[in-house]
Amino acid sequence: MAKNAAVIVVAAGRGTRLADPVNARPKQYRLLSGTMVLTNTLETIGKHPRISDMVTVIHPNDVELYENAVENLGVAQREKLKRAVFGGKTRQQSVLEGLRAVSQTKCDYVLIHDAARPFVTHDIIDRLLSKLDAGVDGALAAVKVADTLKKSHANGMPLETVDRTGLWAAQTPQGFPLSRILQAHEKAALSEKHEFTDDTSLAEWDGMTIVLSEGDPANFKITTAADLKRAERQVRQNLMPEDSTSSPRLSELTDIRNGIGYDVHAFEDGNAVILGGISIPHTQKLKGHSDADVVLHAITDATLGATGDGDIGHHFPPSDPKWKGASSDQFQRYAIQRLSEIGGRIAHIDVTIVCEAPKIGPHRTQIREAIARICELPVERVSVKATTSEKLGFTGRKEGIAALANVTVRLPFSENE
Repeated sequence: MAKNAAVIVVAAGRGTRLADPVNARPKQYRLLSGTMVLTNTLETIGKHPRISDMVTVIHPNDVELYENAVENLGVAQREKLKRAVFGGKTRQQSVLEGLRAVSQTKCDYVLIHDAARPFVTHDIIDRLLSKLDAGVDGALAAVKVADTLKKSHANGMPLETVDRTGLWAAQTPQGFPLSRILQAHEKAALSEKHEFTDDTSLAEWDGMTIVLSEGDPANFKITTAADLKRAERQVRQNLMPEDSTSSPRLSELTDIRNGIGYDVHAFEDGNAVILGGISIPHTQKLKGHSDADVVLHAITDATLGATGDGDIGHHFPPSDPKWKGASSDQFQRYAIQRLSEIGGRIAHIDVTIVCEAPKIGPHRTQIREAIARICELPVERVSVKATTSEKLGFTGRKEGIAALANVTVRLPFSENE
């Protein structure tokens, strides 16, 4: 029987080289086509059949971001995900906290991976586990150095060309027998050795022999703003391959249509409202047969309306007890599936929320990201606005919330058009 493995995903860093005065989020919580980097990483790793447990090491200030990152993981991935642990002042200390957590599992191996490498593949993991199955002390995913290397010297001395023969660029995951690498980390901590930049360096210090395992050039680490742009291009290429079985590119869909959706829900006793898939604390909740997400209901009506496909009440009648308390994201995903079946795709979503309370501004970004995630769109293709009705009408009297949505879809022209 194959031995199983745990994965520690190190996500406690601050990402100072990606500092942005507009977006202060650490890189692991930045968006790639509407999904957080960390979400992509956990989703891919969690689908591997030999990974039985996942522990994420996070910063204490990132609890809410982390919860948002994991809330839309698949059911199987969430079952593998153990409670997150807080990291230390250095990566080495963070990994040790993760190792102590996974030592409570029954795993034989552990893979240690950077959260900001969302393009890890199952092939990379398979090769690492194969090395560990062969009995090695540790295995390092790495790629051969292909570029010419130059070494600079002080005092204006000429550059020196470095022989790249035998040189490899280290990646993660890095894999070890769990008990052995935990022992090495504990020994380093007791010896007050905190200078190690990765886990194989620490393992070698403790006398372990590390072997190379083939990585992948695409498995790069997002460190700078340029890396983030490269990652966005790469994830879009992965989502929209060129083969004929994939979804068509937007540029190939020349029949452009718009749908308009409008929905209202009254308030009733409660402590939160659901808007765009996000729960917002409030003194009341919205009344409805489902979760009363007025924003997603308007978007669903607009999506269906763009192709003349009825409305949300036609497809999900409130008289059907099946939909009582249902999460409204499934309505929108159904509308997207209907659109996909006729060769179409959503190109843009624009929503306006009308209410006096709660205040939408503090939650606007989170709502926008959730809609992008549900609709599988880049976040820049989703607009969320909010306004009041100047104390006029039922929204002005704080009796409920209204939402208006405009959804642009693109379709292929039929042969007779």
